[in-house]
Amino acid sequence: QVLEAARCLDEGILKSKADAEIGAIMGVGFAPNTGGPLAWMDRRGVRAVVTALDALAAAHGPRYAPPASLRAMAETGERFFEAV
Repeated sequence: QVLEAARCLDEGILKSKADAEIGAIMGVGFAPNTGGPLAWMDRRGVRAVVTALDALAAAHGPRYAPPASLRAMAETGERFFEAV
């Protein structure tokens, strides 16, 4: 779900980060008090998520490869949301 949320943002399927969060909470069952997939990636660390996705892609194919935008965020330390 985190990979698909990032891809959907890149492809313009989701118009905002809030759309990704609300859709995951209301449609998929992410806990409202913890946020959706983007907030989860912020808590886990985008770099750690990219590392895990790279390992999945190596083991199971390119469908698990992180998009370039997520890789760029990992390299710069960018987050989806400001830390509170």
